[in-house]
Amino acid sequence: MAGHPSDIIFLACDAFGVLPPVAKLTSGQAMYHFISGYTAKVAGTERGIVEPTPNFSACFGAAFLTLHPTRYADLLQEKLDTHGGQAWLVNTGWSGGAYGIGERMSIKTTRGIIDAILDGSALNANYVKEEAFGLDIPAELPGVDSQVLNPKNAWEDKDAYDATASKLAGMFVKNFEKYAGKGSVDYTQYGPQI
Repeated sequence: MAGHPSDIIFLACDAFGVLPPVAKLTSGQAMYHFISGYTAKVAGTERGIVEPTPNFSACFGAAFLTLHPTRYADLLQEKLDTHGGQAWLVNTGWSGGAYGIGERMSIKTTRGIIDAILDGSALNANYVKEEAFGLDIPAELPGVDSQVLNPKNAWEDKDAYDATASKLAGMFVKNFEKYAGKGSVDYTQYGPQI
């Protein structure tokens, strides 16, 4: 039997191009993003989808949950506390702009990020705070273009980035309203503050 993981990776595909390719999550942020379950439905993976559509699926699998999502978050929190795991948000979506403007995150970039998480270099990196979501993003990682790590730097039009980030942050806040005040902890405080 295997032991407990030292790293938990939440995988998202951000079609808006504003989430960083990797963020080190605090415990509270991990529960917020776990409950949110944000990704995009992408053409080729979903029937009838011709362009990416944002999707929030609690615990990245709402259709399969038999308990309230906050109960699963409590269980995950307990495991992280007991075994000392670190949660990460990894975005394989767009960079430099939203779908149709930016480019899909390269496999090389994603592999570099996963390698850095697994070999511990991501944990030991220097971090900067991303503004829209309050996420900690590495300033640099081995083998990963540092311009891509901070999503705002990858956009030519910084005002368009700010507007798009604010739009997505608003979607997160709206989605999370149904979880506010539920469960043992109100994780609303760990999401975007708009």
